[in-house]
Amino acid sequence: MTETQSSYRQIFKATSLFGGVQVFNILIGIVRVKFVAVLLGTAGVGILGLLNAPLNLILSITGLGIAFSAIRDVSEAHGTDDQKRIAIVIKTLRRWSWFTGLLGAVVTVSLAPLLSQWTFGNHKYTWAFVWLSVTLLLQAISKGQSAILQGTRRLKDMAKAGVIGSALGLFISIPLYYWYGVKGIVPAILITTATGLLLSWHFSRRVVVEKIELTFKETFTSGLGMAKLGIFMTIVGFLTTFSAYILNAFISNRGGVDQVGLYNAGWGVVGQYTGIIFSAMATDYYPRLSAINNDIEKVKELVRQQAETAVLIMTPLLTLLVITMPFVIRILYTPAFLPVIMFANLTILGMPFMAVTWAMGYTFLAKGHGSLFLTIEFIPSIVALINNLAGYYFWGLNGLGYSFILNYIIGYTITYMIVKSRYKVSFPISFYKVFITSLAFCLFSFISVTLLTSYYKYIASITSFCLASIFAIVVLNKRMDIKIIINKIVTKLKGDA
Repeated sequence: MTETQSSYRQIFKATSLFGGVQVFNILIGIVRVKFVAVLLGTAGVGILGLLNAPLNLILSITGLGIAFSAIRDVSEAHGTDDQKRIAIVIKTLRRWSWFTGLLGAVVTVSLAPLLSQWTFGNHKYTWAFVWLSVTLLLQAISKGQSAILQGTRRLKDMAKAGVIGSALGLFISIPLYYWYGVKGIVPAILITTATGLLLSWHFSRRVVVEKIELTFKETFTSGLGMAKLGIFMTIVGFLTTFSAYILNAFISNRGGVDQVGLYNAGWGVVGQYTGIIFSAMATDYYPRLSAINNDIEKVKELVRQQAETAVLIMTPLLTLLVITMPFVIRILYTPAFLPVIMFANLTILGMPFMAVTWAMGYTFLAKGHGSLFLTIEFIPSIVALINNLAGYYFWGLNGLGYSFILNYIIGYTITYMIVKSRYKVSFPISFYKVFITSLAFCLFSFISVTLLTSYYKYIASITSFCLASIFAIVVLNKRMDIKIIINKIVTKLKGDA
C-alpha cells in the first residue's frame, strides 16, 4: 500500500466513523426533542433554550478557544514522539482547562441575577444559573480531555465517548423530565454534563503521559500560544454568532418569526446531513494537518486529498437529499415547514464550495496563524452578511439560498488565493475534474426536482443519484482500492458470526 492510498483510507475511515457517530447523535437528538416537547410542553422547551443560550455564550468567551486551539499543540507534540514535550503540552492543557472553567463558573455566578433578569424578565431563575455555573467548569475540563484524545488521534475512544454520552444523556434526562417536569431541567443538565466529563476523563486517562514537574509560571508561559490562537478563534466565533443574530433579527422584523423558524429549519436539515463530512474534518483532518504543519509538501498533499474525498463522499449524499427533501422535512418537522424546500435545495449547491473552503481554511489553524485566520474570516463574514440581508430583502428565503452559494464561491476564491500565495497550496487538474463533475450532478438533481413534474423528476433525480454514487465509488477505488476495505469488513463480520 502506498503512502497516498494509506492517507485516503484514513480520511475515508475517519469520515465513516464520525459520520456514524453524527447519525447516531442526530437520531438521539430527534428522540430527545420529541420527549422534551411532550413532557415539558412549549414553555419547558423555551426555558431549556433560554437557560442554555447565555451559558453557551459565556462558555465560548471565557473558554478562550483553548479546547480547539490546543488540538494543534497536542497533535504537533504527538507527531514528534517526544514524550517530555507531549507531557508538558497535556499538563498545560489540563491546567488551563481548569482555569477557564473556573473563570466561566465565577462569571456565571456573579451575573446570575442579571442573567435571570435579562433572559426571563425576573429574578426567578437566579438560583438556576448559580447551579448551572458548575456545568461551565465541567464542560471546560471535558473539552480539554477530548482535545487530548483528538490530538493523540484516539478516534475510536472519542467515538465511544460521544455515542455513550449521547445515549446516557437521553436516558438520564427523560425520567427527570417525566417525574419533575420543568423542575427537572436543571438537574438533568447537571447530571448529563457530569456524565460527559466522567466519560472523557475515563478515555483520556488511557493516554500514557510521562510524569513531569511544571510550575504555574511555566504552565502560564506554555499555554500562551494556545490562548493566543484560541482568542482569535473566539473572536471569529463571536463574529459568526453576531452575524447570525443580525440576520435572524432582520428576517424577524421583515418577515415575522415564522420566517425565522423556516430559515433555521431549512439550514438545520442541510447542516445535520452534511455534518458527517465537517465533523470528520474537525475531528481527524485538523490534528493530522497540525502534526505535519512544518512540512509544506505533505500539507499540500493532505489538503488536496481531504478536499477531494470530502467532495466525493458528499456528492451522492447531496443528490439524495435533493430527492428526499420533502420527506425529510415531514419526518423532522411538520408539513407546515415544506415552504423551506427551495431554500434548502439551493444551499445544497453551495456545499461543495463550502467543503473545499473548509479543507483549505484549516491550514491557517494548523500553522497557528491566528491573525491571518481572523482576517480571512472577517472580510468574507462582512460580505456574507451584506449578501444575506440583500438576498432576503429582494427574494425572501430563496434569496438566502442564492446568497449562500455566492458567499462560498467568494470564500473559496479568497481562501484559495491566500493559501496558494502563502503556503503554495494548489489543486491539480484532476481535482477540478472531480469537483466540476460532482457539482454537475448536484445541479442536475436540483434542476430535475425543480423544473420537472410527476414521476419524471424522480426518474431523473434518482438516475443522477445512482450515477453520482458510481462516479464517487470508481474514483475513490482508484485512490485507495475500496475492494480491500470491503473484504476486510466482510471477513471481520464472518469471523464475528
